[in-house]
Amino acid sequence: MQRITITIRTAVCVAALAAACAAAVGQTAADAAKPEAVSSAQQPLAQHIAALLANPAVARAHWGVVVTTLDGKPIYMLNEGQLFRPDSNAKLFTTAAAMALLGPTHTFPTVVRGSLDLASATVTGDLVIDGFGDANLSGRQLPYTSPASQPKSSTPSSESNPLRYLVDLADQIAAKGVKVITGDIVGDDTLFPWEPYPNGWSMDDAVWGYGAPVTALSIEDNQLPLTVTANTIPGQFNHNATVSLNQNGVPYYTVQSQVILGPPKSPTNIQVERAPGSRTLRVYGQIADGAAPDVEEIAIDDPAEYAAMAFKQLLEARGITVRGNAHALHEPLQQRVGFLDDMRMPATCRELQACFEECYTTLPSGSILATHSSVPLVQDIVFTNKVSQNLHAELLVRDLGASFNCPPSSSADGAHVIRSFLTRRAGINPNDFIFYDGSGLSSYDLVTPRAVAKLLSFAAHDLKTGAPQPWFAAWKASLPVGGIDGTLSDRFTTAPLKGHVFAKTGTHGEGRALSGYLDCASGQTVIFSILIENHLPGDSADRDAMDKIVAAIAAAE
Repeated sequence: MQRITITIRTAVCVAALAAACAAAVGQTAADAAKPEAVSSAQQPLAQHIAALLANPAVARAHWGVVVTTLDGKPIYMLNEGQLFRPDSNAKLFTTAAAMALLGPTHTFPTVVRGSLDLASATVTGDLVIDGFGDANLSGRQLPYTSPASQPKSSTPSSESNPLRYLVDLADQIAAKGVKVITGDIVGDDTLFPWEPYPNGWSMDDAVWGYGAPVTALSIEDNQLPLTVTANTIPGQFNHNATVSLNQNGVPYYTVQSQVILGPPKSPTNIQVERAPGSRTLRVYGQIADGAAPDVEEIAIDDPAEYAAMAFKQLLEARGITVRGNAHALHEPLQQRVGFLDDMRMPATCRELQACFEECYTTLPSGSILATHSSVPLVQDIVFTNKVSQNLHAELLVRDLGASFNCPPSSSADGAHVIRSFLTRRAGINPNDFIFYDGSGLSSYDLVTPRAVAKLLSFAAHDLKTGAPQPWFAAWKASLPVGGIDGTLSDRFTTAPLKGHVFAKTGTHGEGRALSGYLDCASGQTVIFSILIENHLPGDSADRDAMDKIVAAIAAAE
């Protein structure tokens, strides 16, 4: 049987690994983690922070705070060696590893293949869409621009079509003269084994877009917009509101609506339930009379199958007869040891060199009939950090695993690559963090504030040369900017902090995180990490105190 070999990554791993091994020599992670006393010159800052945290509204929460210079010299530390949930601060570690090991210009292909007989214009057997981890098969416009900077246009852009890249692939197939496909349309995501939900994710999150399943063939962030509209009838309440799910013409989900109209200014509360493996969504709750439409993002249960279904419809719309059905092809997960044991497996530089060699994937017989290449990695990382996109961070973990281990590559393989990078190259104490995923959504993730600060210092100040990493400027630019864009657009909105806080946010039920770089009144830039656990539910006093701590750091330094 003829086989085709497709390179799935650029040749960056040897150079990246040489740097990783070299950086492991010298200062040990344990030495780097030793705390230093706060000098008398920094006592006013310590007193200011202590006063803020003594407020009864936040005093019962657990706080960790680290402030350092760019080269890692301590300025202020509180519970710096204790473990906290990182929340979306985990994306700092994931995206830094991707920038360093894959490189800002790395791209990911999507390939359509099949056995085409030109004489009969027939694809014999299946037509297969192979996913290679592209996170941006969507209608999104990249590079990222803040909503305030986007031009107002009454004419819909072609880029708003969530299926635009599938449309392009279908056009390529039609341009080859294909008239008949005798087999199925197959969405192949076997580059990654089928483990759609990382360890520690709550199944309560699986129905929502932020908890969408992770697959090598992703489409429109693996989510669909569901809109609930009030449908006002004057003076009449408790009748059904209008619920619509935009599935791009693909008959994937069935929606059962039980949303009612509530009195004016009453709370809007929309809930969605879906049993595992089910294609039926039950939408219930209420929307207030006069309220604006409520838009929720609903996760696609099997994105590779959805992509295959959409592609089949696009081919048929171009006059191509498809005799088979549309379905997904998954690779069952076969993990040798437990996730934690696999991720913590020690690796010497020699073992890492064997692990970080060029890897290829071999595809079954058939010709490549259509291709698409992703945007450069750096554009995806800017979007991922600015809006805190969970799926994209998870794809980076698996992309790293697939790039440095022969596929199919599990999330544990990717986590192992990231862990090796953080301990060997960035010099972070291996006991100062544990990541089960790349986004921070896992309840098992843990990190110390000093580990976050250490990563930020490593990016800005190489351990050996003292110079910033070559990818630092682009990576720092991916962080939300206070009062300007991303998840900080509505925080630090006035001088002197507006435009001078470059930081990654993070939230979970009763926790919060904010870590990054801060331009201070003195003119110097410092690193800070603030992690919070166990604040009162439904309360934002901790966020207010967090922002006041940032302001105090800026004024003091």
